[in-house]
Order: sequence, then structure tokens, then C-alpha cells
Amino acid sequence: MTGEHAIHMAASGAHPLLTRALAREFGRAWQFLAAGEWRPASSDAEAAAAVLKCLTAPLPTGQATTASAQATRRDRRLQRIVRTTLHHLDAGAVSPPAAALLAAVARALLPWHAHPNPPTAAAAPRYGAARTPSDAVAPTGAGEALLPGLIALFTTLAEASPPGAVALTPPAAPWQVPYAGRFRRHGRPAPGVWTAETVRCPRCGGTDGPWTVTCDWRLITLGCPCGVVNPEHGLAFSEVWLLLPDA
Repeated sequence: MTGEHAIHMAASGAHPLLTRALAREFGRAWQFLAAGEWRPASSDAEAAAAVLKCLTAPLPTGQATTASAQATRRDRRLQRIVRTTLHHLDAGAVSPPAAALLAAVARALLPWHAHPNPPTAAAAPRYGAARTPSDAVAPTGAGEALLPGLIALFTTLAEASPPGAVALTPPAAPWQVPYAGRFRRHGRPAPGVWTAETVRCPRCGGTDGPWTVTCDWRLITLGCPCGVVNPEHGLAFSEVWLLLPDA
């Protein structure tokens, strides 16, 4: 990851942004594109274009110019990026390598999921360990340092394939990790209205695992200690991926 396609992995003091997956998927994407092994399908290009629009959005002008107001506008831009990324990740319409990339971007920008505008309902998703208010969000500059590299990559992904070209999708690396804890399946039946349900093993009713989580970026399965492997839990990618350790 060098030259114009480099991406800067930024840190926030003692709490670095979670960019291990982003570095991996960023490099893989450029390798596939450079080798002609990835010609994005229309669904991938449409998702990339939507994320790119947020990545390149200018900050509003003509509003309050105080340092606090400007900081809030910068954070809102990062928040729009991560929420747009999650929307397209969980819609399930993109290819496995695109899903892996979107998930990695969402993880890196996760501190802005609920900042500066938290979801309005108590049941809205909460990802990661709770932090104190003084440590709730990484410095804005850390997230913004990722933008130039992401803009270059998503610009390429959003470009239409040459006329007559057939979409070509490279493989995405599957993974399997253990996880001890609960997964929550969230719904949003109306704007500002969220529902949440704890996932249970269909045989033993267990909720805390430790689960064996397996994913090929098309399907996530949860293996329970009782031996049941459940592919029909209904969880979205973000409801699993964003709770796991950075890998």
C-alpha cells in the first residue's frame, strides 16, 4: 500500500482506531483491481458510489464558524460515512469482497456510529465496549486521515466497467473466530423506532456462547457449545462483525 493508493492507519492516543481489517481489505482490493481480477458488478459500483459521495462531501458553509460548530460538522461527515457503509453492508446486495471492504471501513470509523448524533431509541445497536464520555470518540483527525486513501479506492470501484465487460468477482477470505457474549438482532419498523431481540440457540436456548462464528461474506453461522450450527439466526453482518475483536 504505497504511493497514491496508500492509506494512513491513524491512532488516537491510547485507543487506536480499529484498522487491522481495513489495511488488509484495502490492500486486497487494490491488488484485485490492478490485476484485473475485480470488475465490480452494478450492485458493488452503486454501493461504492454512495459511500464515495459521503467520503467527498464538503463541509457545510454559511453556518456558525465557532471551533465547536466546525468540529461537529466534521464529526457528522464521518458519521454519515459509517452509517452509509453499514446500510449497504447489511442490505446484502454486494459481493463478498465488497462486503468485506465495507465491513472493514465501518469498523475503522465505528467511534462515529453514535457521535455526534446517537440513534434516538434505547434499542438501537451499540457496538463495542462502553467508554467514558471523555473517551467516547477518537480525535476527528484520526478518522479524516483515512479519507484520501478511501476516496481513491472507492472512486475506482464506483467507475462503471467498460462497455460489454462482464462483472468479475474475486474470492473473499472466509474466517472463523470464537466469541463469548450475546448477539442482538435489531429491527427498525419505523423511523426512530427500534426493536431488539437476543439470539438464542434453537436447541438449548443458550445466549452467551461461546459461539463459533463462521463467515464467508455471504452467510454467517453460529456454532453453539451444544453442537448446533445455526445459519438461520437472522443477524445482519454488522450485528456480528462489529462485536468481534479486530482481526
